[in-house]
Amino acid sequence: MNFLHKTNFISLGLIILLMWSCKKKDFCEDINTAAPAIEVNALKDYLTTNGISATEDSRGFFYIIRNAGTDEKPTICSRVTVQYAGRLVDGTLFDTTSSATFLLSDLISGWQEGIPLIKKGGSITLYLPPTLGYGSATHGSIPGSSILIFNLDLKEVE
Repeated sequence: MNFLHKTNFISLGLIILLMWSCKKKDFCEDINTAAPAIEVNALKDYLTTNGISATEDSRGFFYIIRNAGTDEKPTICSRVTVQYAGRLVDGTLFDTTSSATFLLSDLISGWQEGIPLIKKGGSITLYLPPTLGYGSATHGSIPGSSILIFNLDLKEVE
């Protein structure tokens, strides 16, 4: 076998190895990030003060399922298409779109944990403490340590 063939053979082997390693189960395992009690209590105070009745998740976020949806439920490895609006607790709209597609594993923890609570066609409102959002860092127009509120409609699951 000449040098060029050996190089191609080795390159092909590396590509196959890389593709196989990306499909390993641990690449797509669910995360289990939990918010600290101080953030959960601040979020509870906000909900109580504003008369919002939401379900508490053990990881520290709250949610209201407006429509459970049908068909398939996304997993951390799913590509999802959503319509959403994100607000701060003072009502400031910081982001909105009628259609955006993402790999769920690339999104903030609160979305990774909250979106799989609904199925395709479903709608949910997520109330996220900072740890499950952008943490203490400022992110664009979102101040650090912000509680985030997202109204999400799950349009597609791939």
